[in-house]
Amino acid sequence: MSLQKSHGEEPMSAQPKMESTGKIPPEINTKLRALAHDLSNSVETIMQASYLLAQSKLDEGSKKWAELIDKASRDCAKINREIRDILRASA
Repeated sequence: MSLQKSHGEEPMSAQPKMESTGKIPPEINTKLRALAHDLSNSVETIMQASYLLAQSKLDEGSKKWAELIDKASRDCAKINREIRDILRASA
């Protein structure tokens, strides 16, 4: 599925549109917050392992892979914080 913008059209989004109230039903909000919490735990483990890996003596190729893992895990953590902020605001 392409999410690119056609001539003169709004870009398509893979995200569903929220209801006009902007509120997420409480049971869904609770479940999403629990999932975001679990995701935070997993991402934190990856970040810690990445840090420890970077402390090792690595060849240049391995350093690049370790840096890629570190950046991706930090991006995941940032996205997860944004999701949690949205869920908090919607509660």
